[in-house]
Amino acid sequence: MDVLSGGLNQGNLIVTTVLLFGLVIVSRQAKMLDKPGIIAASALGFVVGALGHWTWLLILLGFLLASHKATKWRFEEKRIRGMSESEDGHRSYGNVIANGGLPGIVAVLAFFTNDWHNGLWMFSAAVAVAASDTFASEIGCLDDNVRMITTMKKCEPGINGGFSPSGQKAAFVGSSMIAVLAFFAWMATNAHMDDLQTGLLKVVLVAIIGWLGCQMDSLLGAVFENRGYLTKGGVNGISITFGMLAMWAILSSGLFA
Repeated sequence: MDVLSGGLNQGNLIVTTVLLFGLVIVSRQAKMLDKPGIIAASALGFVVGALGHWTWLLILLGFLLASHKATKWRFEEKRIRGMSESEDGHRSYGNVIANGGLPGIVAVLAFFTNDWHNGLWMFSAAVAVAASDTFASEIGCLDDNVRMITTMKKCEPGINGGFSPSGQKAAFVGSSMIAVLAFFAWMATNAHMDDLQTGLLKVVLVAIIGWLGCQMDSLLGAVFENRGYLTKGGVNGISITFGMLAMWAILSSGLFA
């Protein structure tokens, strides 16, 4: 049974199915997602795992679990200060689609182009942006040393476009976490296509692109979301697209030829 190749082969489908069962069980027990969120995550997870690879699904699940932990960090304080998105810290289908929809598109493209090698890095860069932004928001919102990214003037915590020292550190931790997961996915499936130095360089690029995507999210929030020109979902979508396209441009540049 081949579990290392991507796409609709028996081994990949079996492992993906097992992981999705695990997702449903853990999500229900830990209250990470509500019922619509679980349905959306399961559908998205099947697309990512079946058309991409089950290791990609593990990256997405790693993001889901870590973001839940970040959300629950000092949750009561967030709730009191009006900085929690729900009363108990769960996420719904909107969050799933906003953060995972575009990485899901990468999995579809990888399937139709038969290019799971480059697809892994584009997928990881997209998820790294989502993780970086989530960590920055959930950790940085409790830091009172906040400045507006466009003016560098002090502003209220939680405002769109605000950034803090703890939020910046958390953003890099989030993107680096996804980069590490991408490294293990690469080692499991495509290590023979790059030498170790090249693989590690791509891992570093995932971490950097993820963090830069978070900065773009803050900039778009300050310039457009605060003026009502973009929604939070729109800002997230543009920032994640930036991560995907940035990695695609680097991979297409001939740097790794």
